[in-house]
Amino acid sequence: MKKFDIPTYYRSSIISCIKEIRKNQDPRKADFSPTELDFGPVRFLIARHFGFCYGVENAIEISYKALRENPGKRIFLLSQMIHNPDVNRDLQERGIEFIMDTEGNKFVNWDELSSQDIVIIPAFGTTLETEQKLNELGIETVKYNTTCPFVERVWNRTHQLGEQGFSIILHGKHKHEETRATFSHSNYNAPSVIIKDMEEAHKLVSLIKGDLKEDDFYQIFEGRYSQGFNPSEHLRRIGVVNQTTMLATETKAISNCLKEVMIEKYGSDMIKDHFADTRDTLCYATNDNQEATYKVLESNADMAVVVGGYNSSNTSHIVELCERSLSTYYVCGPDEIVSKDRISHFNYQSGKRITSVGYLPDKDQTTIILTSGASCPDSTIEAVLRKLLSFFNDPRTVEEVLNDLA
Repeated sequence: MKKFDIPTYYRSSIISCIKEIRKNQDPRKADFSPTELDFGPVRFLIARHFGFCYGVENAIEISYKALRENPGKRIFLLSQMIHNPDVNRDLQERGIEFIMDTEGNKFVNWDELSSQDIVIIPAFGTTLETEQKLNELGIETVKYNTTCPFVERVWNRTHQLGEQGFSIILHGKHKHEETRATFSHSNYNAPSVIIKDMEEAHKLVSLIKGDLKEDDFYQIFEGRYSQGFNPSEHLRRIGVVNQTTMLATETKAISNCLKEVMIEKYGSDMIKDHFADTRDTLCYATNDNQEATYKVLESNADMAVVVGGYNSSNTSHIVELCERSLSTYYVCGPDEIVSKDRISHFNYQSGKRITSVGYLPDKDQTTIILTSGASCPDSTIEAVLRKLLSFFNDPRTVEEVLNDLA
């Protein structure tokens, strides 16, 4: 695995030690069991996989490289580099400006840019239309393009599917930057439609079976289908791809659901003519993080703390998994953990921050699951761990606990 050159203040001696020990013990990543840190009055269960993924570290390395290589030049990001406020804030404080927000609303108009400016394409990628606009302005779009390789793999797959005459079913949040970018590419390659969940997959099933009319399709999926999409024609041959930060299990379930209706309609002998196998487009990092979450939830814990940006899709899905089993607190960093009795945390369903009182159980030993999204620095995880640890009397030292792992 490539080693990336990212600022040391995103690293953590504690987390790096844990990850190195686990990597040496389990180089093939076959063991998804959590790492146990027993401090005496509090025990942390650290998910096997969490934190910066390959795509995020690649994006950060390129962004800071752009800063070093272009002193005195105006440097822009199309939108947030990743969905982490600390990383984005640091880049802004170093002089990088954002051209638009996460939904595509402009801060900087195109006519304010020139060919002398540097524009960084974020990890989510961008639309073909935006890339064309940058090229028309004479702005370099390759050198500082940080698009995640796994996002690009999805785009390449849509190209292959389009060449083979398949339509694209894109599982994602239609306002998310990555989904907008992927839809732009898939739309160019093939008839495409975005669906957000299993409920909408069932509506596609009803359309394929003829239980819903074509007019229903245009109403249900308004603003989320390619121009000229004809359900009676374009739902005969389909392939499913996803926004890489969605729940992998849900994408698989949606894919299986649509495959079953195609078997029902056309027969198992003809399934390859009507349904494309796209399992190879699932992001390994998202899948590993989610599988590690399922595994840590098998433990007997009192609560979970999930750390990450509040607009991070992959983090919100980890929160969603944890909330099914136990009390879960979604925090951006240690400052939200106000005291032993009070915590400010994010409710991703309502989109609002809330405050909980008495969140730590009164026990001889409290067990806390701790994990994060793929865009959260290890240093933030360590800061959260140390903040929670500070609320317990006479804990063992970090050095003692880490020595137990070696």
